[in-house]
Amino acid sequence: MANPDNRADNAKRISEIISNTEQKIHDTEDYMAAHDHQLDEHDKEDIMNKNKRRETSIESLRNEIKDES
Repeated sequence: MANPDNRADNAKRISEIISNTEQKIHDTEDYMAAHDHQLDEHDKEDIMNKNKRRETSIESLRNEIKDES
């Protein structure tokens, strides 16, 4: 039998995902600052693009929290 759909803690879980994603953004920015001289332009661009996707994801998740409330 399938588990019942319990969405009672969705907003909390989404908030945790947002926090984790924000931390990943900060970690990669710190990494880039510390290792800038070791990264080629392609790697830097990849990292910046990934962080842009993370920002887009955070925006979507914030909208989802609004929908859950």
